[in-house]
Amino acid sequence: MSHPETEHGQKRVLIAVGGGIAAYKTCELVSRLFQTGIEVRVILTRSAQEFITPLTLATLSRHPAYTDDLFWQPVHSRPLHIELGEWADLLVIAPLTANTLAKLAWGMADNLLTNTVLASTCPVLLAPAMNTDMWEQLTVQRNWQQLLLDSRYHGMSTASGLLACDRIGAGRMAEPPEILAHIQSLLHTKGQRDLVGKQVLISTGGTQEYLDPVRFIGNPATGKMGLALAQAALHRGANVTLVHGPASWDAPLGVQAIPVINAEEMQQVMVEYFPKADVIVMSAAVADVKPKNYSPDKLPKRSLPENLPLEPVPDIVAQLGRLKQPHQCLIGFAAQTGNIVKPAWEKLQSKKLDAIVANPIDQANSGFGSDNNQAVFLDHQGRQAEVPPCSKLQMAHHLYDFVSF
Repeated sequence: MSHPETEHGQKRVLIAVGGGIAAYKTCELVSRLFQTGIEVRVILTRSAQEFITPLTLATLSRHPAYTDDLFWQPVHSRPLHIELGEWADLLVIAPLTANTLAKLAWGMADNLLTNTVLASTCPVLLAPAMNTDMWEQLTVQRNWQQLLLDSRYHGMSTASGLLACDRIGAGRMAEPPEILAHIQSLLHTKGQRDLVGKQVLISTGGTQEYLDPVRFIGNPATGKMGLALAQAALHRGANVTLVHGPASWDAPLGVQAIPVINAEEMQQVMVEYFPKADVIVMSAAVADVKPKNYSPDKLPKRSLPENLPLEPVPDIVAQLGRLKQPHQCLIGFAAQTGNIVKPAWEKLQSKKLDAIVANPIDQANSGFGSDNNQAVFLDHQGRQAEVPPCSKLQMAHHLYDFVSF
């Protein structure tokens, strides 16, 4: 059943909390959702209340939390699970326990959470969390795979590490920022996965061309735009490979991340993975030149040359443009100041790109290092679309919307 958004245009997310120690992370998730302007409601199972209280989540969501004790109390003369199911734009189960997973896989409904899932038609995001041995049980994995056959359900990978039971292995729930990014993606796509079966290859970050072990030529690129492109592609169903320069962030769970340092290393990896890629996004800020001579020992300050001899680095985008096959879509980025469209259009044509993102780096809260961005999209057919300032994750989704695959 479709429904209008609230009077302020807020998106509506229903968080369902299962009974596991990872429930404490859900408190942060609810708080972050509220801070981003999303309207939040929370359901707790009986087991979840052994770990966190309804009062805690009610305080963070600014709305009373729902428990099984309220199951049969009608809302506006309608059953609560029906009202909540129709209210939500997205339902998130975090943590998803083995018990709730089994119930969902077999269509059972014996509490408020499971009844609400069956009474809704919105996408459902699943963030499982359990002991490694539990997660790796054949029956649990069978239930997980069976549930994901239903296009309503979107599963997040579990992380590996030290668990609350002192076991080191898989089964940790994804961290709140990663769950939040997936939520924002699903609210944009409404659960559509138009990149299922696609191999997406992304380059991001700056490269560093060293003069000696401590000095290099580089730029301020942080790789945040490519990180967002990887998240968006992953959330739309793609298999993602992310080739990145030095970065302070971790790649999303489920993304194959390959770190590199300089342009030559990035060229080697991109050329190796290019033949199997369907979509290639070149968002990396590759250095244009490198020192002609490299010293394996740190140069004393007095030995630094007054005029530093330079030589060009490989033009990776141009090389991939020459290698591109008809079924492949090659997207470039052009970080510019001033008139950004003309040089971007010239680059699109000269590098044989299918589309390009003209990115103004002289605008406030945009470009290198920023969490936000703005751009003009161009494609080889002459189409043009201006994207006003937004988060880099939103920018990534707008780009995938713009390009025809």
